[in-house]
Amino acid sequence: MFDRAAHWQQVYETKSPLEVSWYQQEPRLSLELIEHARIDPVGGDGGIIDVGGGASLLVDRLCALGYRQLAVLDISASALAWARERLGEQAAAIDWINCDITRFVPPRRYALWHDRAVFHFLTEAADRAAYRAALEQALVPGGQLIIGAFAIGGPLQCSGLDIVQYDAAKLQQELGDGFELLEQTSEQHRTPAGKDQAFNFCRFRRL
Repeated sequence: MFDRAAHWQQVYETKSPLEVSWYQQEPRLSLELIEHARIDPVGGDGGIIDVGGGASLLVDRLCALGYRQLAVLDISASALAWARERLGEQAAAIDWINCDITRFVPPRRYALWHDRAVFHFLTEAADRAAYRAALEQALVPGGQLIIGAFAIGGPLQCSGLDIVQYDAAKLQQELGDGFELLEQTSEQHRTPAGKDQAFNFCRFRRL
């Protein structure tokens, strides 16, 4: 049986976060979409959870912009450790959650759920159902979801694993009628190795 946690732990134990294909020096599009969501920066409406955030620089940028009530979830303890060390004293104000998203029991509710490149790894219907259940438990009514996944025509694999490609209609079908599509856009991500990867980003509101 495939051990998802062991796979991602090994990735971060054998590679620098600067070398992995999903590394972004500037998470520009994610920040733009978060700005469009217009949530309370100090977290009075629940704050933000970055699912699969790991060693991403998104949390650094959000802190610098004045956002509070931040949480970062990742399946790899090593990825989270990289980010905590990088942030230094600021890390104490952030909730760090080491968990497989399909087993996540939210400790509280959030105004915004951000996911760049987690959902597309869930190739089994049961895992996608578990993700949706966690999302619905975690997100306040009227809260927003930003999800970035490999686009139709993009990569078929990442980190040696199969993925599922998505466009807005396919994501809507997975999420169901409880979510309203507010915005969609695309991104060509250039990996540290110089390869282009087509992503589709969507912003939804929970009804």
